[in-house]
Amino acid sequence: MNDTLIIEQTQKWIKSVVIDLNFCPFAAKALLKKSIHYSVLSNAHLKISLETLIKELHYLDNNEEIETTFIIFPNEYTDFKEYLDLVDMAQELLEDEGYEGVYQLASFHPDYCFEGAEKNDPANYTNRSVYPMLHLLREESITKALALYKNPELIPEHNIKLAREKGLHYMQMLRAACLNA
Repeated sequence: MNDTLIIEQTQKWIKSVVIDLNFCPFAAKALLKKSIHYSVLSNAHLKISLETLIKELHYLDNNEEIETTFIIFPNEYTDFKEYLDLVDMAQELLEDEGYEGVYQLASFHPDYCFEGAEKNDPANYTNRSVYPMLHLLREESITKALALYKNPELIPEHNIKLAREKGLHYMQMLRAACLNA
């Protein structure tokens, strides 16, 4: 599978799941402005993954027109617990490198399961992506967007409610359709 296809599938997921279901009310602007950067790591072990995270932080530092970046792991971190270890190390590295408060780390995985949730809870699909990925966002942009959004603290509740209303089968089919890019 080539990087272009992986990025197209990821873009389709962002459009049809994240934006069309309004899971993130700020994502549409970044997609329309083409201010999303994608980095595909097809064969990455932990050291390369964390080095790429630093590289992407520097990329954001040097490219202010880019709002956000996705580091996509199409062949790695398929085990959700192993992926969570990566997320913990990535968050620690973000802090160690002095980027806390500058960039925020979000996590998405095909088997994402919120703590305390049942594996088949449709609400997990708010974070179930087509591939394991790390998402870096500019903290300043999030703050500005939240200031314009009425009751931003209700976004997670809205997302959970909507995903459960749509149901497990619908959420599974919607995400699966993204792989047919």
